Parts: sequence; structure tokens; C-alpha cells
Amino acid sequence: MKSPAVSVPFMFLGIAFCVCLIAANLLETKIIQIGSLTITAGFLIFPVSYIINDCIAEVWGFRRARLIIWTGFAMNFLTLLLFQAAVALPGAPFWQGEGAFRFVFGLAPRIAAASLLAFLAGSFLNAYIMSRMKRASRGRHFSARALLSTLAGEGADSLIFFPCAFGGLVPADELVKLMIIQIAAKTLYEVIALPLTIRVVAALKRLEQCDVYDDSISYSIFRLREL
Repeated sequence: MKSPAVSVPFMFLGIAFCVCLIAANLLETKIIQIGSLTITAGFLIFPVSYIINDCIAEVWGFRRARLIIWTGFAMNFLTLLLFQAAVALPGAPFWQGEGAFRFVFGLAPRIAAASLLAFLAGSFLNAYIMSRMKRASRGRHFSARALLSTLAGEGADSLIFFPCAFGGLVPADELVKLMIIQIAAKTLYEVIALPLTIRVVAALKRLEQCDVYDDSISYSIFRLREL
């Protein structure tokens, strides 16, 4: 029995998805200000993972999106373990960068766990909504699917991450503000990128000769053998 074929565009998007997740974790350590908006630098790259998720779910379907989400989770988890191992190793006596290294790579276990859990929930919700709405509309209204799935996915991500990572450390009203700002800003990001997303999806469908409708599939997130 032959294994399912994996195309170059699909492989490239899968790699880009993992890179975006790992880069976002590193960039989260810097706070930036755009106008009056104060956010983490991870905002620059993290929403791209949802755009890639939309493209994969739209072109190849939920089963391939499920594979990429779990791959992203595994690579993110492995990277975090390597970070922790590197932080735990003693620095050379002459090296002066220990404090800065620990600040960037020594992600607190609570924050790391919150990040991974929020990623899984948000990414799977995003892919699920894309898939179900595509079935219901028989492929129409891609823009609506992309925006609504991102709003739900980013919403779930923020609603899980901030309370789990900062609950009891940050006042409740500030947590609510942070969540609202993150959800609104990331959804706006999707709106601005939507014209490009539409063109990328159309190009992928032409190139791959593929436009999957997820009829009669299992939406269990653990059915990794179903490709």
C-alpha cells in the first residue's frame, strides 16, 4: 500500500507553519508599540500561522490541516525542550550573555504550557470552522470562512493563553483588555492580508488541481492516520 503523496507546496506551507510558531515564541519576549497600541513582537508573525492554516484547510481539507497542526505542536514542544536544556546547562565563565540568554529562551513552564494548549485549541477550531463552512456553502464565500474561522481561532487562543499564563499575576480587568486587543488586532491582520490569501489559495488550487470537500470524515483531532 502506497503512502499518501505530499506535494512540494504542501510541504513548504507545513515548514512555514512550524517556523512561524517557533519564531512567534521567540518574538513574544519583546514588547513593541505601534501608535498607541502596545503588543508583543510575536504579533508580527503569529497570525501568519492562521493564514497558512486557512490555506491548507481550504485546499487539502481538514485531515491534512490536522497533520500540520500536530506537526507544528510537536516541533514547538521539541524546541521548547531544547531551550530549557540549553538554559539549564552552565555557561562558560568568560561568557557575559547568560542573563540575556535566559530572558529570551528561558520561557516559564506555565507560559510554555499555556502557549501550547492555546495553540492546539485555536488552530483546530480554525480548521474545523473552515471545513464545516466550506461544506455548508459548497465552496462559496471563502472570505467569510477565512475571517470567521480566524476570529474564532484567535479568540480561543487568547481566551486560553492569557488566563492560563497570567491569571493571578495580572489584574482581571487588564487580562480582559489584553485579550480583546489581541483578538481584534489579529483579526484585523487577517482582514488586511485577505486579498493576498485569496490569491494564494486560488494559485494553490490551480497548481495542485485539488479542492477538497470534507464529506463524511471524522473531525476527531487524534485520527492522524487518516490523510
